[in-house]
Parts: sequence; C-alpha cells; structure tokens
Amino acid sequence: MPDLHVTTYDVPAHPTAMVLVLHGGKPRSRQSVDGRSASWRRAAWLARSVAPRAADAGAGVWLVRYDQRGWNGGADRVADARQALDELRAAHGDVPVVLLGHSMGARVAVHVADDPSVVGVVGLAPWWSAEDPVATLAGRTLRAAHGRRDRITSFRETTRYVERARAVADSVELRDMGALGHYMLSGSQRWHDVAVGLTLDVLGAAVPSGDR
Repeated sequence: MPDLHVTTYDVPAHPTAMVLVLHGGKPRSRQSVDGRSASWRRAAWLARSVAPRAADAGAGVWLVRYDQRGWNGGADRVADARQALDELRAAHGDVPVVLLGHSMGARVAVHVADDPSVVGVVGLAPWWSAEDPVATLAGRTLRAAHGRRDRITSFRETTRYVERARAVADSVELRDMGALGHYMLSGSQRWHDVAVGLTLDVLGAAVPSGDR
C-alpha cells in the first residue's frame, strides 16, 4: 500500500472528534495526485474554512490526498480512505469521525461510512448513483448539499440516493443550494458556511455537549 499523504489543520492536542475531508476526482484516471490538482486544492480551501470552527468545537481536520485521480471502479480510493481512517485512529484514538466529501469524495465517503469510528457523512455536490451502498450508513447521519445548476453530478441522483438512505440512516437531510454549480467556486462562501454548519450538526449529534 502506498504512503498516504494527509494534511492536518488545527488539530487540538486531544480532539473530541475529527473531520476527514475527501476530495473529488475523475471517473477514470491513473494520474498521480499532487499539490497542483484542482480537486485537491479545492478541498484544501474547504478544509481551511472548516478547520477554525471545528477547532472551536474541539475537533481537528485531516485532508486526504489519494494516490490517483480516478475512481477507477472504487477499490483503490476506498482503500485510501480506509487507510486514512486507520491512521487517524492510531493518532487520535477512537474519537468520532465525520467524513466531509466533495463530488467523488462524497462517493468514497459512503463506501467507507461503515468504519467503526465514522458517525456521519456530509456530501457536497456528491457523485452518488444507484450503484452506491446505503447499508454503510446504518446508525449514522447523512447530510448532503447540491446545486441545481450542477452539470457534472446530478441533483436528481443525489435526491434518489438520499431517499434510499432514509431507510437505514439515523438522520438524513438534503440541502438545496439552488442556482449553484459543481465546483463550489461561485457562491464559495455559502458552500463553506453550509459545509461547516452540516459538519457541526453531525458532530453535535455525536459528541455530548459536556465532552466538548
């Protein structure tokens, strides 16, 4: 297994929870991901925006960089995320983890949501389809946000996935972002505010107020 690249943001010495940010990619690509990757850089901007308010709640933020850009059937990206969860657990113990994913990152998130540390998933402009599991969300919280001008992933498919997840998840919500697109550049502040709010919502359900 390749060495995993993780960037850390505002991690308290003894975090009460962690946010694992998962970036987007392409359906198929064997290209290595480096610091020039637009998808990774967009996720880094998101992580930097989430980190201060997460730290106020006692949580730290890690950003994963996949080995390759492509979903490529999913197995390798899922392995990347599971390795990150193992390393996070080794570093910080059995604290609750929220998976915050954009586009393909949200797809990766729902495939690894059955990890014992994960308490919920927040998907932004997610790439979800009928092929993706909902059983992994049993006992967990699902939050999603999607714009109706997204031409890369589908608001309709996200709605269908969310409706399937209602049967197994503890709590499900889809935030309609209206006339916003996929890359979270237009309306970036609104995207970041929603990401922070949904992430803290999931953490609030998982971490008792007396432990924060």
